[in-house]
Amino acid sequence: MARQIISLTNTQVKQAKPKEREYSLNDGSGLSLRVRPSGSKSWFFTYLVPITKKRFKISFGAYPDVSLAQARKKRSEARSLVAEGIDPKVEKINQEEVERVALENTFECQSERWLSLKKNSTLESTYRKREQLLKKYLSPNLDHFPLTEIKPQLVTAILNPVAESGKIETVKRLCIIVNEVMRLGVAAGIIEFNPLSEITKLYPTQKVQHNPALLPEELPALVKTIQESNSKIITKNLILWQLHTMVRPGEAARARWSEIDRDNLVWIVPSETMKMKREHVVPLTSQMLTILDLMEPLSGHVEFLFPADRNPRHHSNTQTANMALKRMGFEGKTTAHGLRALASTTLNAQGFDSDLIEAALAHEDENKIRKAYNRTDYLDRRRPIMQWWSERIERAGEGELLEVGFKGLRIVAA
Repeated sequence: MARQIISLTNTQVKQAKPKEREYSLNDGSGLSLRVRPSGSKSWFFTYLVPITKKRFKISFGAYPDVSLAQARKKRSEARSLVAEGIDPKVEKINQEEVERVALENTFECQSERWLSLKKNSTLESTYRKREQLLKKYLSPNLDHFPLTEIKPQLVTAILNPVAESGKIETVKRLCIIVNEVMRLGVAAGIIEFNPLSEITKLYPTQKVQHNPALLPEELPALVKTIQESNSKIITKNLILWQLHTMVRPGEAARARWSEIDRDNLVWIVPSETMKMKREHVVPLTSQMLTILDLMEPLSGHVEFLFPADRNPRHHSNTQTANMALKRMGFEGKTTAHGLRALASTTLNAQGFDSDLIEAALAHEDENKIRKAYNRTDYLDRRRPIMQWWSERIERAGEGELLEVGFKGLRIVAA
């Protein structure tokens, strides 16, 4: 007849004293309390491994961290697993692995991974804006959640207050960021699908406001105002450089002397400076060379063509041209970026090949198949266009006017 084991009491467990040798107090059904000579106490569960039927012992933790009641609950769960043919040790290892994976696949871990990928594929200024949005709105609320637990209700609780404050564009950008992080999780096999893919539909679409731009007829007034303004010479030349080269404001502000190739008459804008992360080559016209000649005594000894006022080792602020145009009276009429639209409108009205104009503006082909096969930048064919545009700017500065009609541009005064 099997010996009957009397269950332990809390008092027995608490008052169990250490002895010269390690000993155990049995609670029955495989649960025991091991008391070591040092005085430490630990719970153990002994069972027969399914299939092999070998005796095995696993730890349930130390007392008093694990109480008698908690140890008995663990025993009950383990016995249920054994009854189902599952080894509690294997189940514990699997559960620990699940918890480890969950800790490694939190929003924090995956958003940091997303940031590292973006750092190598976007402009630094764009990267910083995304990082700031992530850290300000999403990270404080989502970082500790595994991706598997991030649902629409959780994210809308973060986005709704932002939307209610009127920052709809911010909400849209946050939707893009959180979706890109979640899609990264899908790609890595962390989650099977992205439950946030439609979340942007919960918020109104803000009407896109394009950068205001001048008409071709207004070019003379623009050039004359720039020339006669009391802006610093570096700022004037920065605006004119952007106007002639048709690049974006940030690309003009970051121009380096090392990128100028006078022998081949090109400005090679490196991929890291370009919005599309692709090298862009600008043919240099005689008017652009004149700007370079004017700038050389001022900045030829430093890295950037248009250095910052306070620290000549840095380039001009990317908003310098914008702010200067506002001071000149063009607020609401044009922006620094709008100068590109002015160039595009004028060149298209003149009848130049639209592919060449798009290449000059460093626009990416929206047709992905065509983009994959068409890798030329039409450099030689763009030279006459750039020279015509530079001469148009020069003549506009001398007072020559243009009129846009059905048959293109027509000079009406000189």
